[in-house]
Amino acid sequence: MSQPIVNEKVELTVADGTKMAAYVVRPQQKGPHAGLLLFQEAFGVNHHIRNVSDRFAAEGFVVIAPELFHRTAPAGFEAGYTDFPAVMPHARAVIPENAEADARAAYDWLKANSQVKKDEISCLGFCLGGRVSFIANSLLELRAAVSFYGGGIAPALLDRAAKLHAPMLLIWGGMDKHIPPEQRKAVTDALSAQNKVYVNAEFSRADHGFFCDERASYEPHSARQAWALSLEFLRSW
Repeated sequence: MSQPIVNEKVELTVADGTKMAAYVVRPQQKGPHAGLLLFQEAFGVNHHIRNVSDRFAAEGFVVIAPELFHRTAPAGFEAGYTDFPAVMPHARAVIPENAEADARAAYDWLKANSQVKKDEISCLGFCLGGRVSFIANSLLELRAAVSFYGGGIAPALLDRAAKLHAPMLLIWGGMDKHIPPEQRKAVTDALSAQNKVYVNAEFSRADHGFFCDERASYEPHSARQAWALSLEFLRSW
């Protein structure tokens, strides 16, 4: 049964001196609870990302969704799902070093929060955020990590496979032309070569972005199953 939740906006200071806004939501019931870093798609910490954060909070997580575009876009930046020219300059600025710094700042915020269980912090991200989730797992002492259709993991980040701390759930759309089968296989091959614990889930009739019910690519059956799988994965370690 879902729980009542409360939300707020916070501002974090990142190691490079920049300021990063973040959406935070937690169960109303006093904790401590499990913590979750939730990484956005390329369209900002928008209504959908806040909604997904709320859903996880209602399931018992303290969630922080940092604004990964804070170096190049104003606080609260959002873009339409077809407005790729507006998002691409900001997405390109989320280089691994910046993603590491942002993930660390959000992780440290959770660890310092009295409502969070310090040894039960996980991460999850979508698209751009799926790549950041992989990066975060190579950097932070996480409980579990989930990547929804994380573009750009292969080939650029495969050398990080050896550094992954937590079990990894990889979720892909079988119809996703942005991340072809050979790239998906390269990720799982790299994890297998390093004897990492992972689950690889491909939803055959789903396209890129299938989890988002505000996008044309939304596929409700796959989204419902991916939600249940993600919840179970985050809770089972």
